[in-house]
Amino acid sequence: MTTATRGDSTDVRSTGGLLRHRDFRLLWAGQAVSSVGSNVTTVALPLVAVAILDAGTFQVAVLTAAAWLPWLLIGLPAGAWVDRLPRRPVMVICDLLCAVAFLSVPLAALLDRLTVAQLLVVALSAGAARVFFETADQVYLPVLLRPGQLPEGNAKLQATQTVSYVVGPGLAGLIAQLTGAVAALLLDALTFLLSAVFLLRIRTREPRVRPAQRSRSLRRDITEGLRFVIRDPYLRVLTVFGAASNIGLTGYQAVLVVFLVRELRLEPGLVGGLVGVMSAGGIIGALLATTVARRCGTARALLIAAALTGPPALLIPLAAPGVGLAWPALGGLLVGLGVAIGNVVKGAFRQTYTPHHLLGRVTVSMHLLNYGTIPLAAVLAGAIGVRYGVGTAIVVMTAWLALTPLILLVGPIRRRRDLPAAPAAS
Repeated sequence: MTTATRGDSTDVRSTGGLLRHRDFRLLWAGQAVSSVGSNVTTVALPLVAVAILDAGTFQVAVLTAAAWLPWLLIGLPAGAWVDRLPRRPVMVICDLLCAVAFLSVPLAALLDRLTVAQLLVVALSAGAARVFFETADQVYLPVLLRPGQLPEGNAKLQATQTVSYVVGPGLAGLIAQLTGAVAALLLDALTFLLSAVFLLRIRTREPRVRPAQRSRSLRRDITEGLRFVIRDPYLRVLTVFGAASNIGLTGYQAVLVVFLVRELRLEPGLVGGLVGVMSAGGIIGALLATTVARRCGTARALLIAAALTGPPALLIPLAAPGVGLAWPALGGLLVGLGVAIGNVVKGAFRQTYTPHHLLGRVTVSMHLLNYGTIPLAAVLAGAIGVRYGVGTAIVVMTAWLALTPLILLVGPIRRRRDLPAAPAAS
């Protein structure tokens, strides 16, 4: 495999910081606008289903599940294909597909043809594109940056993503309040188009994939990535923890909008604002992640992040109108803080720890279980909500989330200050 050309690396080294790295700035800008759009969708799509199509609790939960189902259906082959293909074109195509999918919703609404079935197709299509985009993105970042720059790069990307968790829902609520939830999806489509433009302007050349790598069996490539994750004690425990915590996170988030609108009788603007405040801790976490990892050690930073992600979730079911909204705001704030710190540390660890030729397959193998539990959790939360009430569903899911940090105490992470730089066999 040939070496990638990092045209800006000299400037970055001499001036310090990735803000002077042109190609990273373009990647960062593209992810920023698409992340804002995606988080508009997390509120706008359920609001369209509830307010316009009068969808029930279970239908809204299935809508959330549909966005994540592609990780189960195509996750493993997507990882193998990403390791064979140039990553930037894959990401651009995914952006364009998402733009078309979300543009179809306001168009169908204009023609009075919008249905819940179409929303499900849109969620599935965007979810499938996300599988390829996120896998390619994880492999592409080490092409742009040196190993020592990856923690800073991941922290900046994570910070921007968590800012979008605040800005996106707030925008969705505001637009839904002023012009209707359908109009918010137009913004999402525009952000994906802008992301594609930013990616197309990146100059760094990717390493070429050797013909021998393309001619190998797809099944063999998939098996190789899975085997690496299963046999490695660090990646294995991080994968199980991620899967378990996502059950709780997605479970309560899948029915949260329904709970806030139908149980607490909140207006769309207030729903978006509250969801934004609940996500604000992620901004702080992303900004503090590298500092926490440096001062406490990367392994201990993961344990701290897990402690913040779990028990504070128990504050969310205490939500009540008026002053009682402070409880979910505080609980969500702390959960977001923990999730952001954990994602930054884990992302940088995986990118430097895993051999680069395996990175796409290892990433998607971990995501298969991490994200594969999400549609199951959304459907489960919806079923509990239908049978026992939405409030009960949120209690069950947050209680599960509160217990998940115990998983990290099973593996070798609890005995270390820092995570290893490479697998022991190396």
